[in-house]
Order: sequence, then structure tokens, then C-alpha cells
Amino acid sequence: MAYPSYGSQAADISTPAARSGVPSARNRARASTSCPGGSRPDEVTTRCQGTPPPCRAMIEPTSRAEARPERSANASATAPYDITRPGGIRSTRSSTASTYSSGVTTGHDMGTGAGPRSATTQNGRVREAVTTARRVVVKIGSSSLTTATGGLATDRVDTLVDALGALAAQGREVVLVSSGAIAAGLAPLGLPRRPRDLATQQAAASVGQGLLIGRYAGSFARHGLTVGQVLLTVDDVTRRAHYRNAYRTLRKLLDLRAVPIVNENDTVATEEIRFGDNDRLAALVAALVHADLLVLLSDVDALWTGDPTRPGSTRIREVRDERDLAGVTVGGAGRSGVGTGGMVTKVEAARIATGFGIPVVLTAAPLAPAALAGEEVGTLFHPGRTRPTARLFWLAHATSPRGRLHLDPGAVQAVVDRRKSLLPAGITAVDGTFTAGDPVDLVDTAGDPVARGLVNYDAVELPTLLGRSTADLAATLGPGYEREVVHRDDLVLL
Repeated sequence: MAYPSYGSQAADISTPAARSGVPSARNRARASTSCPGGSRPDEVTTRCQGTPPPCRAMIEPTSRAEARPERSANASATAPYDITRPGGIRSTRSSTASTYSSGVTTGHDMGTGAGPRSATTQNGRVREAVTTARRVVVKIGSSSLTTATGGLATDRVDTLVDALGALAAQGREVVLVSSGAIAAGLAPLGLPRRPRDLATQQAAASVGQGLLIGRYAGSFARHGLTVGQVLLTVDDVTRRAHYRNAYRTLRKLLDLRAVPIVNENDTVATEEIRFGDNDRLAALVAALVHADLLVLLSDVDALWTGDPTRPGSTRIREVRDERDLAGVTVGGAGRSGVGTGGMVTKVEAARIATGFGIPVVLTAAPLAPAALAGEEVGTLFHPGRTRPTARLFWLAHATSPRGRLHLDPGAVQAVVDRRKSLLPAGITAVDGTFTAGDPVDLVDTAGDPVARGLVNYDAVELPTLLGRSTADLAATLGPGYEREVVHRDDLVLL
């Protein structure tokens, strides 16, 4: 079993720098949808099925005010915590070594106390967050699907499909996010390793994607299931109309009892605009389809406190809170050389999904059947207790900033602590080229992003407005300049 590289590429995933761009739960706006009769929210509007269609676009808010999540001072100490919320329960260690039947050897386990949504199989119980999930998104990486020479490992594909087919046989819905197109195209093109230049990567993807989907189609056919290929780019989840259309396509495939197989459209993605790895894509797809569970499969059996092959490293069974990640260091891409992700990207994907209220299981591909059966393998990331609106989630995770607005300390305090709109008086400098309506990052005096919002001015307009009050601007330039640079309803804290 190949593990990610630990060492020079290692990063402390508990540090703010390692999780930049991911808003904490205390900074997210509260949003929840309770549908009568237990029906699921419809589309990405989070409206309930059977209610009239929304009159505005998917990401338009239902009101101008977005409530912030508040935590009761008398909240029970045993209540579940989430990965994005400061504070949590203590971790305990076990000196028992274990070896999975798949041949994955683990060291010492370290886990949090069992919460209300999970329990150990040692007591004859399973993870309810897994067994009760109706709609499941499963992501598998390149290294778990390909041989050392880059070809598809058909036995691995069949093993995964057998596990997913078992879910479908139970009447549960499955969405598969699969890497492997570039890796599968290496051998047919005579390429010894993954190319570094984008053009050759895209050529390999154009060859490998057909091989990949063809193999999946044949394997799922053994279970009487049809697959549908869905290739996405960053544009498809950042542009509002594309975002809605992607959801409708996925929703219809599920309604028709087909299995959507999602991958990044590597053949058209550019160097500047791409997901870069399918972990983030999987988290966004899970939120897009309102999944009940996200399972991240890789060549690593769980999240560990360090290199799993070294003495003293322990497996983290559950993550409820950032303190469960304190001191954990992980590396970049795995040693296979055919993938782009690593443990850092998987933890970030878990943060995104749990922030949207979706539990995440991280484990090795050979353990997929056990993980999907609810057995206590891998690492379970518990979801947050509140779910942001689709609008704020889209803004925080599915957009790329087109520029940066530098704020003075007073403006930072107003935006972050008092949730005020950003006015021209608090801006000291402007970077980037953008137009009104584009996403921009708001940065503090150290240059660190504190929020992201939709700007109301073009970049060329702002320099003459900086440091001036809205009243002064309205008096000298007209009432059209009395508006905020970023309205608080168009802003999410990072």
C-alpha cells in the first residue's frame, strides 16, 4: 500500500494558512430547509419539492438578511461538534494494532469518543451516518484505479463497482466522481509517466476518458445499471446558470436510475481555471446534489497523525472539530505519480462538505465495501450543525476571486466582527481586473483574505472612490455612488 509522501512536502493541516479560503462555521450564515413529509429540497435553491418554483436565480437569497449561527451558552457538552468549529472533545489513544483484510496494515488507533451518529463495530453497531444515507457521492483517485504502468486495473474497477452496485440494489442513489482519465491515457500513447505540460495532459485525458467510461459502463452493466458521463469545468460550478444546469442533469440521471460518473473536463480546462484535483470537485458535487454522505477513496486507509509507516503514528478514527487535527501533518500527492491530490486536499474537501452538513468518510479504495456498509474503517468527519445557503456556499467554495480589496483595520472589524457592508472609506488599495458583480477577496493589512464578496463597482472606478464617505460621493458624483462596494448580503467570511 503506497502512502502519500511525508517530509519536505508535509503541511500542518490545523494551521490557518493550510485552510485558506475555507470559511469557519462561526463565520457562516445560518440556513436550513425543513420540508414537509420528509421530502428532499428541490434543486440547488434548497426549496422543498411540491412548492412553487423560485422567482429568482438559484443563488439569490430568500431575504436580504442572512442569520448567523449562534451557539447557546448552555449547549450540552456532549453535543456533536463539527470540523470547522473551534473547541471539541478530547482524543483518546489505543495501543492495539490492526490489519485490515485488504492487506492494509495500520499502526495505533486514535479516536474521539463515539458520538450519536456513529458507533464502533466492536459493539455490533455501525456508523448510522453511512447506513442511513440515501444519496451517496463516492470519489476515487487515479492511483486506486491504475497499474504502475498507467493502465486501468480492471479488477479494482470491478471491486469498486460491486460495492456501488450493492448500494443501488438497496434503492440508494450513487454518484461517482472518478479520476483516472489522464492516467488511463498514458500507456496507449506510450507515455512513461504523467506529463507536466497541460497540452500533453489534455491529449492523454482525451484518450483515457473514453477508456475509463467504457470500463465503468461494462462493469456497471453486470449489475443492470447504466452510467452517464458528466464532465465539469470550474465554469460549470461558478457560473450560476451552468451550476443549475449541472444539477438538473445529475438529478435527471438519478431519477432515471442511472449512475452519474463525474470527472473534470481535462481536455478543455485551462492552467488558470481548473479544479486541480477531484477532491474539491467531489465536495462541490456532493453539495450540488444535496448528498447525504461523501466517501473519499484513495491509497491511504485513513487520516493519520503522521507517516503511517513510522512507529508512533496513529489513525484518527473521527474528526469533530479542528482540535482533533491539531499537530497533524500530512504530505502532498501520493507516490504513484499518476494523481494530483494528496491528504491535504482530502482534508480540505472534508471541510467543504462538512461545512454544508454532509458527513465524510476517508479511507482506502480496497476498504470501500466495508466503509459503505458502515463499518468503522478510515476516518469519519462529522458534519456541521448548520448548513449555509446555496448562495453563500457557492460564493465561498465555487468561485475564484477576480481581484483583491485591501481594507484598513476599521473596515476589517466592521466586516468581520459586525457583519457590516464594505464602504469605499475603508478600502486602501485595489488589485486585479474585475467588473461589477465579480467575486473579490477582502484582505486585511497583512494581505490575508478575511471575506469574499460580489463587488458593486468595476475595478477602474474604485481608485477615485477610496477613503471617501458615501455621503461625499453622492454629493459630488451623484446618488448612484451612494451604494456599498460590497453589500453584506453578498459577502461570506473566510
